[in-house]
Amino acid sequence: QVQLVESGGGSVQAGGSLRLSCAVYGYTPSNYYMGWFRQAPGKEREGVAGLHTDGRRTYYADSVKGRFTISQDNAKNTLYLQMDSLKPEDTGMYFCAAKYTLGWTMRSSEYNYWGQGTQVTVSS
Repeated sequence: QVQLVESGGGSVQAGGSLRLSCAVYGYTPSNYYMGWFRQAPGKEREGVAGLHTDGRRTYYADSVKGRFTISQDNAKNTLYLQMDSLKPEDTGMYFCAAKYTLGWTMRSSEYNYWGQGTQVTVSS
């Protein structure tokens, strides 16, 4: 019984900022992988950013490097995605996901648990 709940999405003008949150409820191992993925209508889901909760690994898609920051609050079992300098092409449904199995990857099919998503819309 593991649940992920995203929040923080909304509408913002280009150049603005949003911070997404993802709370994990239920069982969590000592360390695990968490990631943010996004999907625009008619497009494939893509990995945006990820981390391992031991703090030793992070990942950013090239398209968001320098603009997005992934972080965690282990005490709250919460993942964050700070999104700055947002662009219209960042628009999409953003999902958080957790992977409890071994091995680093941002392949969505390898992640065990998913939230329902939060919409991010960036206008010109």
